[in-house]
Amino acid sequence: MKTKSLAISIALNALLSSTAMAADKAECKQVRMSDLGWTDIALTNTTAELILKALGYEPAQTLLALNVTFDSLKNGDMDVFLGNWRPVQDLDYKAYFDDGSVIPVATNLTGAKYTLAVPKYVSDAGLKSFDDLQKFADKLDRKIYGIEPGSNKPLTDMVEQKTHGLDGGWEVVESSEAAMLQQVTRAVMKKDFIVFLGWQPHPMNVNMEISYLSGGDAEFGPDFGGATVRTIVRKGYPEDCPNVTKFFSNLVFDIDYENTGMNLIMGDSMEVPAAATKMMKDNPAKLDAWLKDVTTIDGKPGLEAVKAELGIGQ
Repeated sequence: MKTKSLAISIALNALLSSTAMAADKAECKQVRMSDLGWTDIALTNTTAELILKALGYEPAQTLLALNVTFDSLKNGDMDVFLGNWRPVQDLDYKAYFDDGSVIPVATNLTGAKYTLAVPKYVSDAGLKSFDDLQKFADKLDRKIYGIEPGSNKPLTDMVEQKTHGLDGGWEVVESSEAAMLQQVTRAVMKKDFIVFLGWQPHPMNVNMEISYLSGGDAEFGPDFGGATVRTIVRKGYPEDCPNVTKFFSNLVFDIDYENTGMNLIMGDSMEVPAAATKMMKDNPAKLDAWLKDVTTIDGKPGLEAVKAELGIGQ
């Protein structure tokens, strides 16, 4: 698999180098992006959307569950997804990569994490690992708070298989990211015990004292679910839309950038487009990298067009 992935990567880089300045097909004007309802993807998607509009494209975001996202890419109903968290999605969606239904074009974030978390006062009371959950079953009401359906499979499998000694009717509560965080906030205000799916980047790491649980390597991977996030596209997209693909291959973020941007949205109640615009204005060097060798849809220099449209000094 490593050899196959390396070969695909080399071929993709060669394709992008040779065709980045080539004209996209007419159907590439519309860029269809999947949105899971996660704030990090809202920030990254909207950043891409603003830039693509300035380049003359017509991007659109569609709210989909994770499994529907992969099926939509496979069926050609979606073009791009910026939320391929690895390794947590590797097993469940391995077949899509193996048969070439989806193509990775960039690792857009490193240093992420994704696993169960608790408020620090719960950790201080002794709940420090997955194996401690059953000891605190009554205090937790045997509930684990997750996010939208399709994104919690490691947890639902864990409960069904009674891994880590879980017994007595545990439940994974599935809801939106916002609803989960509201539940966590209410629990923290009352100092109630709660365990939930946590991740970085996210303002929860800044606005609350939380601790990530150890011992979840089987479910989420080592290093507390240490993760990278990739951008993936549908089969044939790099060949059909080399200019847009070049842009998405350049679009790389970092933890501080996403934490700050997400906090503008969730902490300061800023609208997502305004937050994405502010982050680009505050970090103009990012645009230089993101738009290297990228043109407008009609072949003009992309960086100049985007800076002019967003009002960023040249």
